[in-house]
Amino acid sequence: MAVYLVFVLGIGVALKRYMRTSNDFFLAGRSIPAWVCGLAFLSANLGAQEVIGMGASGAKYGLATSHFYWIGAVPAMVFVGIFMMPFYYGSKARSVPEYLRMRFDEKTRALNAVSFGIMTLFSSGISMYAMALLIQALGIFHGIVPDQYVFHVSVLISAVIVLAYIFLGGLTSAIYNEVLQFFLIVAGFLPLVYLGLRNIGGWHGLQTRLPETYMHSWRGMSHANTNPLGVEWFGLTMGLGFVLSFGYWCTDFLVVQRAMAADSEESARKVPLIAAIPKMVFPFLVILPGLIAVATPTVISHVNGASVTSSQGMIPVKMDPRTGAMQTDSKGQPVYNYDLAIPTLLLHYYPTGILGLGLTALLASFMSGMAGNVTAFNAVWTYDIYQSYLNKNATDAHYLKMGRWATVGGVILSVGAAYLVTGFNNIMDTLQLVFSLVNAPLFATFLLGMFWKRTTGHAAFAGLISGTTAALLHHGMTLPVGDAPGIHGAWLAHLHSYPGDMAQNFWTAIFAFSVNLIVTIVVSLLAKARPEEELVGLVYSLTPKPVEHHLPWYSRPMTLGIGVLAILLVLNLAFA
Repeated sequence: MAVYLVFVLGIGVALKRYMRTSNDFFLAGRSIPAWVCGLAFLSANLGAQEVIGMGASGAKYGLATSHFYWIGAVPAMVFVGIFMMPFYYGSKARSVPEYLRMRFDEKTRALNAVSFGIMTLFSSGISMYAMALLIQALGIFHGIVPDQYVFHVSVLISAVIVLAYIFLGGLTSAIYNEVLQFFLIVAGFLPLVYLGLRNIGGWHGLQTRLPETYMHSWRGMSHANTNPLGVEWFGLTMGLGFVLSFGYWCTDFLVVQRAMAADSEESARKVPLIAAIPKMVFPFLVILPGLIAVATPTVISHVNGASVTSSQGMIPVKMDPRTGAMQTDSKGQPVYNYDLAIPTLLLHYYPTGILGLGLTALLASFMSGMAGNVTAFNAVWTYDIYQSYLNKNATDAHYLKMGRWATVGGVILSVGAAYLVTGFNNIMDTLQLVFSLVNAPLFATFLLGMFWKRTTGHAAFAGLISGTTAALLHHGMTLPVGDAPGIHGAWLAHLHSYPGDMAQNFWTAIFAFSVNLIVTIVVSLLAKARPEEELVGLVYSLTPKPVEHHLPWYSRPMTLGIGVLAILLVLNLAFA
């Protein structure tokens, strides 16, 4: 772990002298090769929410969690590579909000910049929270720091490390660190999957120890009450497979920023397609450990000489990090801490030595997620808020300095966000809630803006406001079964119950997207459209199509995209 931290900080120090302009700091000078950007594109999404969150969701929901990859990521990654990157890269927009200004108007850009900034801070805070939770669970500071302060000290340490290398090397430092983190995560978790499966009797042993619904991705999706996710096929495909998936991968500047750093438009289009290939197999790396943790019998007490086995295998009961008290749900039942599925499994199976590698892989995932969000935040703050509304005529050197200070501010605000997510027992639930409030309505705006030239700026703004409001109202009037009103919902009234948090998130996204879509279409039809000559390069029908004839057929983005989707279909059928 110490060697890893030296490398991380060393990359930042080595790249500091190349950060001469704001373009170098925020967009890596648009000079990074496609394969490097592709791994960074994937790794930026491999934060705590991916590694810890997907392991937690695997333990909580079973193999149905693979939907977050096989319908909730890869199709959207193919779409953004083939159709959307020409808009982002070709328009020379420095951020997603800046593209919205070019396509619509300033108020739409401002609204998106503010909402995106808040979302990135929450996402970064989730990674901080997960890292502090891990350090607390491992007892690394036991005897050095009083137990009641371990969580707080851990949050601060993770914040300082990420702040250091982003402050020095900007996006370039983040990208090369993300490539390093990608290989560390693979090396750290592959042995865990092998050891876990071997010790419970392989795939057959896993099947015999878990409920049948846990071992299939599509079976039971005809009704919300017949599968662990608690959502029927329509809510899954529409909420996750379309709205949340496309809303995240197509509009979230965190990942788009990595593709925009590529050295050409051709490379930028290939970046999401390159990332989609390892993304398809990641369920076997991060979801399987969650299933193995639940399937591994664990003795929790002895009663009259008899062993009592936990109903959730190795998943520990959730403790309040601030008070140390056991948490219970509204029925008084213990709340299991699914976020600790992978850390508990690491401690159980890994001997000294390889345990260090596994823990370093976890540390790498946290760093990756935090750094990705912080680099996206400092670019949006500097370009889309500070330069646009607070100081329009400063020098480039001034904006470079502001970017560094925005990094400091972003990290400090992320620390605050880390404490707000302690009320959830699965950080993936938290993250999907944030996405349903921000990305879901935004995707409707992008979809109409890019493919319907009639869409106007006033309509886009009204749609975003309406969609976000609809999402908040839906969350405020619904509640997952077993949860108390508050951060989980029903903070306005309790009008409807969902089987679980994830089902509530999917339907919140559907409401947000649908309301935005309808309002934007209606307002656009009532207003005057922009002249077509102003929309060249911003709308699909008015944008010259990328030339691919000079490329061999097997390296064309369209060919790569079709190949990825074919493999994806096979995976869905094999584990249905």
